[in-house]
Amino acid sequence: MSLYCGTACRRKIFWCYRLLSTYVTKTRYLCELKEDDDACKKAQQTGAFYLFHNLAPLLQKSEHQYLAPQHSLLASLQKAEIETALQGSFIKLTKALFELNVKDASLLSTAQALLRWHDAHQFCSRSGQPTKKNVSGSKRVCPSNNIIYYPQVAPVVITLVSDGTRCLLVRQSSFPKGMYSALAGFCDIGESLEETVRREIAEEVGLEVDRLHYSASQHWPFPNSTLMIACHATVKPGQTELQVNLRELEAAAWFSRDEVATVLRRNNPSNQQQSGAVPFWLPPKLAIAHQLIKEWVEKPTCSPLPA
Repeated sequence: MSLYCGTACRRKIFWCYRLLSTYVTKTRYLCELKEDDDACKKAQQTGAFYLFHNLAPLLQKSEHQYLAPQHSLLASLQKAEIETALQGSFIKLTKALFELNVKDASLLSTAQALLRWHDAHQFCSRSGQPTKKNVSGSKRVCPSNNIIYYPQVAPVVITLVSDGTRCLLVRQSSFPKGMYSALAGFCDIGESLEETVRREIAEEVGLEVDRLHYSASQHWPFPNSTLMIACHATVKPGQTELQVNLRELEAAAWFSRDEVATVLRRNNPSNQQQSGAVPFWLPPKLAIAHQLIKEWVEKPTCSPLPA
């Protein structure tokens, strides 16, 4: 018995070490590609590429999802010629994102965010001179003063508020018809994460946070590159009257756990909402808002910490 346990422990350590080594090796290789122009040029000779036109990726429609083909050679053709030759179409990522597999969605989101950043940072803010990107596109440099510009993301908090038995869902006028989500807002300069959560909830629905805790994070490419920081927050049961800021929100309401669970179980809630089968629908599974709401439904005993 002891021999078996010892062997199992050694195997576990070996697999952990192997996993760590693989991750470290991969990470350091990617770092080399970002910083070493010659290494990046060499990798491009055998690499695979996603194609974009005006920030729209080339995709192929397959039944109920989009496929993102990768290409080893870059064709110098016109848009229509490329679409015909590769049997695809350049489709806006906002339309296709939720019909892509997780890997393609993540890579295409990153690629589009990087392309958008380069498009908006072609000139140095200090000298006004054109900047030059490195081969990998990981930075831009102003030749006149050597200032280096790196791609940045804007931190955004997205918070699901609960009073213990209900959760607060809101909608903005820009949302698709019938969709409700969690509260979200940009972090202001000088704020901590906790301060942003408390301020956004007070500003938008007139509630004061009692407890909060961090859940997860997600890169989001729209409208510009943002880091979505997901949190759970609770308010005291006796302090749940909403004072909705109509300059920020179109609507806000409390929903019971059963109501939310029912909507989560629908395979395609948006279609069923339009037919009247459900009163509202939630963001798709790929969005961190969906995961935040699902987590609240499935883990009712999860208690946030004092804010």
